[in-house]
Amino acid sequence: MIKNYKMPRYRETAFHCPFCNVYSHQIWFNTFYFSVDSGNKGPIDLLEICRCNHCDKISIWYEGKMIYPDYLKIEPPNPDLNEDIKKDYEEAASIVQKSPRGAAALLRLAIQKLMIQLGERGEDLNTDIGNLVKKGLPVKVQQSLDALRVIGNEAVHPGELDLRDDQITVEQLFKLVNFIVEKMITEQKEIEEIYNKIPDSKKQQIEKRNEEVKKLK
Repeated sequence: MIKNYKMPRYRETAFHCPFCNVYSHQIWFNTFYFSVDSGNKGPIDLLEICRCNHCDKISIWYEGKMIYPDYLKIEPPNPDLNEDIKKDYEEAASIVQKSPRGAAALLRLAIQKLMIQLGERGEDLNTDIGNLVKKGLPVKVQQSLDALRVIGNEAVHPGELDLRDDQITVEQLFKLVNFIVEKMITEQKEIEEIYNKIPDSKKQQIEKRNEEVKKLK
């Protein structure tokens, strides 16, 4: 989850780049034209390109909308996701407008892989969530996981839920994935980094205190 994420917008001079995910200055180039038929007599359309000042990659815009890359509306994956999970997330984002159910299925696959990243087996999502609950999984994260488990599963095996026309619901699932990673990985890593700055002598005092508390129970 990118804090204060600013979505790419037409002619904006700064936003989060859809490639490197960095908030950066964006340089818009002169427009160019192309013919839609081989005889060069067809109508002329307008394309514009925008270059990220941080990674130098370009996005392509048509009639004020970004057509490359094609997941403008979706927040990019949390950087702390494993690379193969990021690929599933980005593939899902690229098809969400064409196939919401397909995107939901890919997100469910990404969550199963995330379970492995979190130390679970990744074979049965319901069991993995239950194990995480036993380990103190926050309620909001549990609810997010179950939403992805149920909605994603119903997207593949039609039942009571019908996501064929529910693109908005599927778009919300992307936010849930990033929320889960933020709570279970990113925040934990940030806390660990701060804790590691404590001198070893102080850590020993903390450990001694914790051991004394355990003996009292």
